[in-house]
Amino acid sequence: MGYCRRLEQRIDDLVGDRGLAKKAMFGGIAYFRQGNMCFGIYKDFLIVRLGDAETAAACLAREHVRPMDITGRPMKAWVMVAPEGCRKSENLEEWLAFGERFARRLPPK
Repeated sequence: MGYCRRLEQRIDDLVGDRGLAKKAMFGGIAYFRQGNMCFGIYKDFLIVRLGDAETAAACLAREHVRPMDITGRPMKAWVMVAPEGCRKSENLEEWLAFGERFARRLPPK
């Protein structure tokens, strides 16, 4: 099926020159900060690495958000945001900030 190229373009426009690297993964695209994945696209979902259970629980309470599960085993502290949850630029930017904030706390790989 591929992944949503329109969402990729929106993300690229928002992150500009923040020093993120992109890599094809899981049939989609992933964005990395210093070798640590922070967010990506799977089909038409934005996937976001939140890093801790407390943040993930708060985010899962939001509309259009579900646990990240692309293999039958949900990944802890990751979420999938449906297109409706990041349709507005300010919402998309907020989700990207969650992922970047966590990746910044990790040592470079």
